[in-house]
Amino acid sequence: MYAIVRTGGKQYQVSSGDQLRVEKIEGNVGDTVELTDVLMIADGDTILVGKPVVENGKVVATIAEQGKDKKIKVFKKKKRKGYRLMRGHRQTYTALKISEITM
Repeated sequence: MYAIVRTGGKQYQVSSGDQLRVEKIEGNVGDTVELTDVLMIADGDTILVGKPVVENGKVVATIAEQGKDKKIKVFKKKKRKGYRLMRGHRQTYTALKISEITM
């Protein structure tokens, strides 16, 4: 059994027991989160496709980690003008452990 879930503007394929990193979700480590934007649920030969989301479809997950990704460097420069700009960015994320998928 697996489901397609939308969170943080992205779509993820998840099944029970998976761990994935998504955009930051408010909460503490160990809290339970319900993802209700379930776009599709597949269980063997049975496939439920939402229009746009599956009614009564829900994915229950627990927050495993709150953290930041590695730093990326953003460098801007204009030739012959003396303009140079160096910036860094660390994106925050939430690691989720998928507990169950319900229809």
